Amino acid sequence: MEFDWLDLLKLLAALLAGGLIGAERERSRKAVGLRTLVLISTGSALFTMLSMKISAVYGFDPARIAANIVTGIGFLGAGVILEERGRVTGLTTAATIWLSAALGMAAGMGQFVLLAITTTLSMLVLLSFYHIERLLASGTDDRTYTVTIAVDWEKFKHIRNMFKDQGMEITSHKQEKLGKTMVCTFEVWGPIKKHDKLTQKLLSDEDIKQCAWF
Repeated sequence: MEFDWLDLLKLLAALLAGGLIGAERERSRKAVGLRTLVLISTGSALFTMLSMKISAVYGFDPARIAANIVTGIGFLGAGVILEERGRVTGLTTAATIWLSAALGMAAGMGQFVLLAITTTLSMLVLLSFYHIERLLASGTDDRTYTVTIAVDWEKFKHIRNMFKDQGMEITSHKQEKLGKTMVCTFEVWGPIKKHDKLTQKLLSDEDIKQCAWF
């Protein structure tokens, strides 16, 4: 069988698209970086090309192999999604894995214009929207409060409700008894102004023996 130089162009296009996405992820020091996304995009392109070539020989639906790329990539993407301190992390990284596979499939199909447009838009999202996210989140903070009180369950519930009354989100909390005192730890997310207002209330509460936050 003669080698089709168009196949080489498709593989190179997939490599370039995956490389651009991977370079941005590498620069941001994410778990899935340059080499991984290049391999995903190039592998997806190869599977797509093979599905077309095999279907031409044996006459079955060329979408059968290509469709399973999505399933296989789903397992890779699920592996980078984690729950940390009550929050889900890794969703953007999983999305870039899914995107790189789609770019590889577009390259494998020879859809170079569609590939170029999607890659450009994706880079715009990764590079520019990051700063927009930072701007939107600049007024919020995630703090850990450690409050020491006498062993009093009602007082603990009162302090917990203080956070909720301020419209803040308690991502996790725990209590520990130390002698005649109880140390309550709250991990709280919310606007910085509300954090400041809350700390004033905690410091002015005479029933609180010690209070610290970071």
